[in-house]
Formats: sequence, structure tokens, C-alpha cells
Amino acid sequence: MCRLRHGDRRRDRTALNEREIVRRGYDTIAERYAAWGIEGNPAEAFVRDLDARLPDGSDVLELGCGNGRPGAVILAARHHYNGVDISGEQLKRARRLLPNANFLEADYTELDVAHKSLDAVAAILTLTHVRRDEHAGLLVRIARWLRPGGLLLASFGTGDTLGEVEQDWLGAPMYFSGFDAATNRRLLDAAGFELIRDEVQGMVEEGHGEVRFLWVLARKRG
Repeated sequence: MCRLRHGDRRRDRTALNEREIVRRGYDTIAERYAAWGIEGNPAEAFVRDLDARLPDGSDVLELGCGNGRPGAVILAARHHYNGVDISGEQLKRARRLLPNANFLEADYTELDVAHKSLDAVAAILTLTHVRRDEHAGLLVRIARWLRPGGLLLASFGTGDTLGEVEQDWLGAPMYFSGFDAATNRRLLDAAGFELIRDEVQGMVEEGHGEVRFLWVLARKRG
């Protein structure tokens, strides 16, 4: 069973740090984000691939679940699903969409999850909102949460972005950070993951043009 203990320490952070920028941003743009057009988004296909590899009743945690699409819609249908997001407005939409699913409002980088309690973790289009100097440690913690052979579905950036704020991203400031694809692969390997799928794919975001992400489906070694 997945046990989530709320370890969000946002009260100890400064008001305008990157966590607050992301939280406020997604609260502000919740309606626009839900209607946003993204051509060629592979997220649903990757979630269905993850789902197909899991037996019924698996323990699944989604980091940055947002409004519940597509991850919660697919994974909560036949698994013990928990979704975590920092945005209360996004979670309101997720709870309306899936009133019987479990959702938690929290900064997932501060979560305390029982070791070897999960069969899968998903982190879709969310890690680029976390400071890249935290990525290595977060991946190590995710590996600890997973049972041996557990699965990770995640998307990563493909550029060398130290940390920057785009002042008008769908109508609100938004924080981005990330490594190139090769560095992300090294971090996954160091955290104890074996790559099953490893694909750089582009998609066209309405109003922003083409963006490219590294999409990974990986298995915990051992």
C-alpha cells in the first residue's frame, strides 16, 4: 500500500521561490491550460504503455498530476492510484473529474513515501518545473519508493536550462529548469533505473511552437 505523508515545507520557503511561482502559475492558468492545444503530445500513449505493463491493483503514484488528464483518468481505472500536485486549482478539476480517486495537495519534492511501497511512479511534463540541482536526489528517492522491478514513466527537458522564469506562459509567470537528454539518462542510471523506452519527441504547443522532451519508461534494477 502506498502511504503518503504530507511533508510539504512551503511555509519555510521565501514567498517568491520557484515552488510558489509554479503553484501560483498553475492556479492562475487552470482554465486556459485545460483548453490548451498541444499537437503531437505523446503523454497519453506513454501512460497507456505504462498501464499495460502493470497488473490490476498496482500501487501507482503520479507526481504533478494536474487536472487528472491523462494520467489519473487511465491509471485510476484499475489501480490503487494517488495523485499529488502543488496547485489547488488543478486538483479541484481532478477531483471533479475523478471523485473516487485519491489526490493530495503538496510539493512532491518534499513527500515522505514508504520505501518499496509502489509499483509505478509517473511524472509527466512536471520535472522541468523543479530545480535541476534537485533532480538527482529526487530520482534516487523515487527509486527507493519503488518495489524491485517497479516502473517509472517520466518526461525531461532536452536543453541546458539552469533555471529561468518565463514571465507570460499561458498568462502567468512559470519556472523552468532542466538538463540535456544525455545528462538525464546518466541521472536515471545513477539512481538505479534501466531504460525500457527512451525517446526524444517534439510536440507543437499552441502559441509557443515546437518543444522537445525526453520521454522515458524505466525499470528499477534489482
